[in-house]
Amino acid sequence: MQKYKVYINNEPKIITDNWESFKADYILIEAAGGLVYNSKNQLLMIFRNDKWDLPKGKLEVGENINECAIREVEEECGVDNLVIVKPLKDTYHTYEMNGVTILKRTYWFKMKTNFTADLIPQIEEGITKVEWVSKEGISTRLENSYGNINELFADE
Repeated sequence: MQKYKVYINNEPKIITDNWESFKADYILIEAAGGLVYNSKNQLLMIFRNDKWDLPKGKLEVGENINECAIREVEEECGVDNLVIVKPLKDTYHTYEMNGVTILKRTYWFKMKTNFTADLIPQIEEGITKVEWVSKEGISTRLENSYGNINELFADE
């Protein structure tokens, strides 16, 4: 039996039956993003809507999911020279926008870069900070993050 973990109001809910029926109540949006590490093994994190997050965004028409992940990191953080190392688990979360309930599936990738220039937050997307975070600083930031983001670090 297939199991799906969906974060609803930042709380995990396991869906084991009627996945198709569950999805029917939402507009499905596909997105991609990255756990991006630099040559110092620091993680790229963003601060958006008063929470620490990882760069990610919606799949555009004609784009594959790998291209989406790289483009979104570039746009949201100003980073380039990104290389996908491996795919990670997908996450699901729900939210409401303009009265419409959304189910977002995010494809995650571990990435690396040798980028050393200044990071540039994409202000128009609500990103106010972009930082390289040392391994020691990650857990503190995850205390003010989302459940689906924390989920990605279970295997890291």
